[in-house]
Amino acid sequence: MKVAPSILSADFGKLDEEIKHICDGGCDLVHVDVMDGHFVPNMTIGPVVVKAVAKAATKPLDIHLMVENNTFFVELFAPFKPEYISFHIEEEKHPHRLIQKIRSYGIKPAIVLNPHTPPSAIEYLLEDLDMVLLMSVNPGFGGQKFIDSVLEKAKVLRAMIEAKNLDVLIEVDGGVNDKNVKELAIAGVDIVVAGNYVFSASSYENAIKSLK
Repeated sequence: MKVAPSILSADFGKLDEEIKHICDGGCDLVHVDVMDGHFVPNMTIGPVVVKAVAKAATKPLDIHLMVENNTFFVELFAPFKPEYISFHIEEEKHPHRLIQKIRSYGIKPAIVLNPHTPPSAIEYLLEDLDMVLLMSVNPGFGGQKFIDSVLEKAKVLRAMIEAKNLDVLIEVDGGVNDKNVKELAIAGVDIVVAGNYVFSASSYENAIKSLK
């Protein structure tokens, strides 16, 4: 299991230290939640902060856009060379075009599905993706309770990926902890995003190890 701690739960007063600690603690990706206050009722960070995150991180960035104007934000964050940029299918009218744009920057494109959105919504886009992110909480805030139905959803998505013989990763974000991570692994999940679980722990390294 790969682990991508979400900096949404980090102490922004010492963000560079927090990022150093998770990278030294064995994380695989640094998950960056970008919210615009329109697609979700919350606002987070812009390019100035992400630039600082990219500078401090020794692991690749995993940028999750929760925004209305996806193309604008892709162009804004592409210069920081994240490993992934993911966008919500619920908000994008031309997903194939945006996938191509992300890939043109040398970045791996990913699509996010909200809890209510079925995997069938991206059936004809899977071949063009490197990852699918399943939200296991409603997007917009950290520290929410895990929605159990994502386990069945992950199994359905994994079956779709295998039926097409694709190399597409599944990531899950929201309410992940050491109690449900094994079930997620069994369901076919490759990467878990963990914010509150990691950053509220006395040892980030031990929290990351427990998920792995």
